[in-house]
Amino acid sequence: MGLENRDALTLLRAGVRGPEADALIGRVFTCWFALDPEVRDLFPADMSDQRETFRRVLDWLLSEFIARNADEPVAFLAQLGRDHRKYGATKAHYETLAHSLFATLSAEFENVWTDAVDETARAVINLIAGVMLGAADADRGPDWWDGTVVEHHRVSRDLAVVRLILDRPMDYHPGQYVNVQVPQLPRRWRYLSPAVPPDPDGRIEFHVRAVSGGLVSNAVVAETRAGDRWRLSSPHGALEVDRAGEDVLMVAGSTGLAPLRSIIMDMCRFGQNPRVHLFFGARYPCELYDLQTLWEIAATNPWLSVTPVSQYKISPPWAVDYPDPTPPRGLHVRQTGLLPEVVTSYGSWADRQILVAGSRSMIAATRAALVAKGAPADSIQCDPV
Repeated sequence: MGLENRDALTLLRAGVRGPEADALIGRVFTCWFALDPEVRDLFPADMSDQRETFRRVLDWLLSEFIARNADEPVAFLAQLGRDHRKYGATKAHYETLAHSLFATLSAEFENVWTDAVDETARAVINLIAGVMLGAADADRGPDWWDGTVVEHHRVSRDLAVVRLILDRPMDYHPGQYVNVQVPQLPRRWRYLSPAVPPDPDGRIEFHVRAVSGGLVSNAVVAETRAGDRWRLSSPHGALEVDRAGEDVLMVAGSTGLAPLRSIIMDMCRFGQNPRVHLFFGARYPCELYDLQTLWEIAATNPWLSVTPVSQYKISPPWAVDYPDPTPPRGLHVRQTGLLPEVVTSYGSWADRQILVAGSRSMIAATRAALVAKGAPADSIQCDPV
């Protein structure tokens, strides 16, 4: 039965969701590096981020296969395969990874490794490796894009806006994200969403928030300087607005604003659009860093309305060291409270296209609140990783 065997898929998914999931994924990489030692040099010394990303991708793929969804996983894997060209991944690397994943899973579930589970595991692994390798081989675009930092603005204590000019333009869809490597941390990549639509001259902008323990995000916020050379991967993701569809609800938590801002800016090219209501949330009023830009867009595009939301009513004392983000009057009055609660206090939004962007915890909380209020789950868009 292969991919149609839900019981076998559920068993495999349990391995990447339980308390021993990190150890299991660690054994996959250990086996892979033993089979193919040269692969180890493609990764940083600390593999914790890579293990967690690998685990989350497997978890999401298996959940989609259990739900009998194939189109989105295949599209995602194709993007992932194209993206992995930046590492110099070869057919041999895919083969040894597939062997390592199969060997580790079969050892983990040895006591329940039936012929059906064996068949399903092979089907899943062959699909993952086959789609990624096929997409990488078929892509004739660049393996990566290099660019130079031309501006770095510290807009709040933990927030920075970084602008680059790429050596060659990147063709991406507004709302997508790319993998970025900065010179301060070679071989460590982080997903960032362009905050502007694609530009024919290669200009691109990122909004980055430093998170506790996040080496790359902290380096970008605190250490990036004009002249730094960044490397970017192929674009991923499929956040989008159907301009012929229903009105739109957008919910942005902190720098989750970036992909939604890119979509909104792209919509400004058209004379007619569905109405868009954007809730832009942060912890403090001073961290609503891009209200001026949103005010300028809304002032000339009546289809856009913006509601700022802060968790706390006032900003902390350190806010005086950074620019005041308060725009002129024209946006909705700033609301105070948790973003999911504020959004759902306006209703169910069941008749809208819904796009949510931000941290994983913020997306999960907002999605749960909207569904509980009555919004159809399939109307809510957010990226899987």
